[in-house]
Amino acid sequence: MTNKSLWWLCAFLAVYCLGFFVDVMDVDAAQYASISREMMSTGHHLQVMDRGVDYLDKPPFLFWISAWTMKIFGVNNFAYRLPSFLFSMMGLYATYRFTLLYYTKQTATLAVLILAASQAFFLMNHDVRTDTILMSFVITGIWQLAAWYKTNRLHHFIYGCIAIGGGMLTKGPIALIVPAFAFGSHFILQGTFFKMIFKWQYILGTFIIGLVLLPMCIGLYQQFDLQPQKIVNGSTGVSGLRFFFWTQSFGRITGESVWNNHKNLFFLYQNMLWAFLPWIVFFSIALIINIKNIVLQKFKLLPGQEWITTGGFILTYLALGSSKYQLPHYIFVAFPLAAVITAHFLQQVLFEAKTEKILVILKWLHSILFLLLWFAVPVLLYCFAAPLWLLLLCAIFISSYVYLWIFKFSNKRYLLVICLFTIAGINLFLNGFIYPALLKYQSGSVAGRWIDTNKLQNKTIVAYRFESTWSLCFYSKKIIPNEDDVQKINAGCYAILAKENLKDFDNSSKKYEVVLSGEDFHVSGLKIKFLNPASRSLMVVPYVIIKML
Repeated sequence: MTNKSLWWLCAFLAVYCLGFFVDVMDVDAAQYASISREMMSTGHHLQVMDRGVDYLDKPPFLFWISAWTMKIFGVNNFAYRLPSFLFSMMGLYATYRFTLLYYTKQTATLAVLILAASQAFFLMNHDVRTDTILMSFVITGIWQLAAWYKTNRLHHFIYGCIAIGGGMLTKGPIALIVPAFAFGSHFILQGTFFKMIFKWQYILGTFIIGLVLLPMCIGLYQQFDLQPQKIVNGSTGVSGLRFFFWTQSFGRITGESVWNNHKNLFFLYQNMLWAFLPWIVFFSIALIINIKNIVLQKFKLLPGQEWITTGGFILTYLALGSSKYQLPHYIFVAFPLAAVITAHFLQQVLFEAKTEKILVILKWLHSILFLLLWFAVPVLLYCFAAPLWLLLLCAIFISSYVYLWIFKFSNKRYLLVICLFTIAGINLFLNGFIYPALLKYQSGSVAGRWIDTNKLQNKTIVAYRFESTWSLCFYSKKIIPNEDDVQKINAGCYAILAKENLKDFDNSSKKYEVVLSGEDFHVSGLKIKFLNPASRSLMVVPYVIIKML
């Protein structure tokens, strides 16, 4: 890896770390942080609880490692994000090593830069969910298995199975499905499918994966299968083991799962338009070229050619896209494969003097697209009343971009520089100012910090007709229940509520004092009226914390 590439990676790492200071957002990230804190507090690692209620959704690995880091570093943003950050670094390294098995060192470096500089990667390192760890385990497993197929060294196979088991321990069978799709499609086109699937090592692999999953399986069996009377998602007799191995993943395709948001096959690609910025156009072209080439080759691979990345991505996308419940981050697991596909294409375009005609179009298209993105930054800074020095810094970045565009346009390799500079610069402003300004309107983290600062964990605190969010529980370091009866909120208690509901306390003749005031907005669902300072007051919900006297 060249010195320039290392400098770029250092810049990305700095922006990731800046995101450590951003509060976790409701819903998913804050929920997982809250569950991890609760696990750390109770010390119960096999039975997963969510605010005192049995939890049956995601496997426990993220909760385990976040609970452990919270035990060491305390309950804070850093402790929650650190494990996922470390795994994201592992994912970059695995992507590099996998690419080296089939391509040049320069292509491997490009693959790392592309993955590290994708918008999803910046997002995953501050809006921490299970996908960062899943993605890293999956690409590590694919790398190790590919190394085993090439060298026949058993330790690569063992490491690959451990990685797959870790991925299943993080988000379920998808961690096994992606490598199966990747290598299965490769072996079919290579003409070695039946030769490669009948190996005694797979029996050993099944045992290794089972051993990795054993603690979780014991916990699921004890928490759910042994207690069929428990009500889970409105049903009794729910098997935790069946949920993990079938319902959670395949049940979303068959319709057995209760989750259904009626998304179509193109939903994930529509979200890749922003999540795989600034590479989505390059990737889309590269994918089409790869499909065209394999058709022209009559679905047979040439010597040294791989279909692990393209086949793995396509089949994974089709499987996820056929689910009746989809969210934008589900496709993130396949982004390392997309990065390698894109890197191979850019290697040809930028360094091997191929497809010169398309290069001019790509330059103009990306130059205009990035200019629009850059001008959106000062608009957002203005929306949240950024100080003058920050606006001036933004102007310097935009001027630098314009300089690269005008004076370096003739150098085709500066297209790569413009991509890296733009995505790093924009996320610098997002993590450094825009996200923190936005999260001042997340009542859960603001109120939770206030409760923690004033050391009120031993006091009775309720959310009166006001959603008790996971961020409120995480930052207050306390499970805060909901309450809708004024008469049950007595002297010495604290309550968080919408300001308009103070009338209920006034009508009850109960005495109170307002100790905190703020404005609440569901920050993950941005709207134009909220971003506009002139109309923001129409979108926020004023809230207060009161102390009963």
